[in-house]
Amino acid sequence: MELISLLGQENQNLTVSQKKVMDYLKTHDLASMEKGTHFIEREDFFVNVIEYQTTDEANRIWEAHKDYLDIHVVVTGVEGIYHSFIDNMQVGDYHKNDDYLEITGNKENVIQLSPNQLLVLYPEDTHKTGVKVDKETFVKKGVFKVKI
Repeated sequence: MELISLLGQENQNLTVSQKKVMDYLKTHDLASMEKGTHFIEREDFFVNVIEYQTTDEANRIWEAHKDYLDIHVVVTGVEGIYHSFIDNMQVGDYHKNDDYLEITGNKENVIQLSPNQLLVLYPEDTHKTGVKVDKETFVKKGVFKVKI
């Protein structure tokens, strides 16, 4: 898991995946994009633009991925993201077509994701997104998927 500020991005040592997302954001406005999947490099690199109300943690689910990195970029709102390492969680069924691994367990970290931040989640990072921080709020964000 890495949390990176989009401000001052030129001074950072970015991975290839992070650089791909940053380059995309320089020429595309996530705020004006419609909800849905937008393919950038076919199945190897795409962004899912999503919108939702944050809510109580009991209303959200844990997940992890095997085939893709998740790179979250919030456009509007603030959300809590719970994080735990997969080795400390109970792993359920894997749904290959959706690259979705069922997870249960307890949070180890709480991340507050705001605009101008980029959160990179690796296969060892389980996460529960969309958790309200202080109160329910509307979130629009892009979740970039980068094939591993």
